[in-house]
Amino acid sequence: MPRLLIRGGLLCDGTGDPPRPADVLVEGGRVAEAGARLPAPAGTILEASGLVVAPGFIDLHSHGDLIHPLPPEAQRPLVAGRLAQGITTEIVGNCGLGVAPCPEPALPLLRAVVEWMTPGAAAGWPDGAWKDLGSYLARLEGQGTWINVGSLQAHGPLRVAAAGLERRAGPAARAAMRRALEEAMDAGAFGLSTGLIYPPGLFAPTAELAELAGIVARRGGGGLVASHIRGSSETLLPAVRELIALGRRSGARVQHSHCEAVGREHWPKIGQVLEMEDAARAQGVAVAHDMFPYTAAATMMLAIYPPWALEGGVGRLLQRLADPAGRAAIRESIESVVPSWPPWTPGGWPHNLVRAVGWDAITVGSVVSSQGRRYEGMSLVELGRARGASPFDAVCDLMLEERGKVSQIIHGISGEEGSEGGLEAILAHGQAAVCTDANDYGRGRPHPAAYGAFPRVLGRYVRERRVLSLQEAVHKMTGRPAGLLGLHDRGVVRRGAWADLVVFDAETIGSEATCAAPRRPASGIRWVLVNGEVACASGEPPPGARPSGRILRRQG
Repeated sequence: MPRLLIRGGLLCDGTGDPPRPADVLVEGGRVAEAGARLPAPAGTILEASGLVVAPGFIDLHSHGDLIHPLPPEAQRPLVAGRLAQGITTEIVGNCGLGVAPCPEPALPLLRAVVEWMTPGAAAGWPDGAWKDLGSYLARLEGQGTWINVGSLQAHGPLRVAAAGLERRAGPAARAAMRRALEEAMDAGAFGLSTGLIYPPGLFAPTAELAELAGIVARRGGGGLVASHIRGSSETLLPAVRELIALGRRSGARVQHSHCEAVGREHWPKIGQVLEMEDAARAQGVAVAHDMFPYTAAATMMLAIYPPWALEGGVGRLLQRLADPAGRAAIRESIESVVPSWPPWTPGGWPHNLVRAVGWDAITVGSVVSSQGRRYEGMSLVELGRARGASPFDAVCDLMLEERGKVSQIIHGISGEEGSEGGLEAILAHGQAAVCTDANDYGRGRPHPAAYGAFPRVLGRYVRERRVLSLQEAVHKMTGRPAGLLGLHDRGVVRRGAWADLVVFDAETIGSEATCAAPRRPASGIRWVLVNGEVACASGEPPPGARPSGRILRRQG
């Protein structure tokens, strides 16, 4: 690799220390030196006067699991917005949603659960491409990726492989899950993720999760148990208590994925959540959180339906929606069931999204058919008007037409435009890390975080609203997530660290993406380097750019 000097910049090194003037010399893909007035090498010089030089941003919470297996030329447009906003490393396998293990009998069920995150560029999930997390990572390594990729072992595929989408996982199934998790940890997984509002995770009792968390604690070398907890509205507080109990009971480090409160009624609980987690840390429980800097979130449309309707898989849900009696029962649940604890018992429900935010705060993100594309971006109230039906019937009919492959964007997450106190409290907390929880799959309207989450923090919450200092924000995007993952040679700029770097203008950096126009690239970022190679220059790949990402495995 050629030598490269970034000259004259203001170095914000990812540790949380104040910025300082420094040149950064890159050699062999790593930082060779960082200091004032370094001699110019024989190689490339990037003039960074007036610009900030920082470590590449680390996204703890991505759902790009099926983007990175694509050939590099098909990956590139789907990761363009991520590179252009400074992301150089991401972790997949979040929210209990993943693509391995996938033994042949479980493949149809698993595909149906994660179909919403299949890229439009893909002809389909490649048959026989991998059978477990180790072979998935080997596939990525063999073909190349544009950014660094690591993975958690998602709980969902473990459970689907062992017990399908049934509510109960018996002793034999739980033993199979434990063995598969041990294999994944040995293959380099950074830990375990759970998605406790999605099938099959919503059926799993705490005891099942504790068994798996114990494996992460024993074999994980500091691995994480990252959880999309069991509801962020009525059940928010007991769900946080469950996460803390998992950490206390297993000894694992636990991560509250995309900490949030869904629906105006529940925004005041944010302070209680942060206090609970502070108190647990004071008692020795290693608990932290990540967050996306928006008051809207993206997920699958399956999440609006009650758990009992999802038993048996997506196919069974569609059968119930097509049956008048089944549809009426589902409508009754959505209109009348108030989530309560414990939600994994028969009849329980962790998170009634429609009750929390209302039909008008849920919009159609993407569909797969050309006929359905006219509905993308509509709220479910607008969808109902367009189809001459109630919002409930309109979305159920759309789900049938699209075979369940519909995504959604939910508004009212920890606040709303002009009322962001809850979101800002989550971001400002000392244990917070920034994430996107969003990807562009090449169809529909992705969440704007796929193109702007990290620059939005630096523009809106550092420069404009002064919620954070520059060094605090950069630390939450780099050194802090690297520390959570145990990555000692990324997330900081120091001699010997991998040269994942972002060079930006602190006065102009920001997100241009919106829900209506989500693919606008971020502003103010001059260069992005991945392992010492320039991967993005002013939002575009430089001539001759090649994939320079690495596949990351848990260290230790």
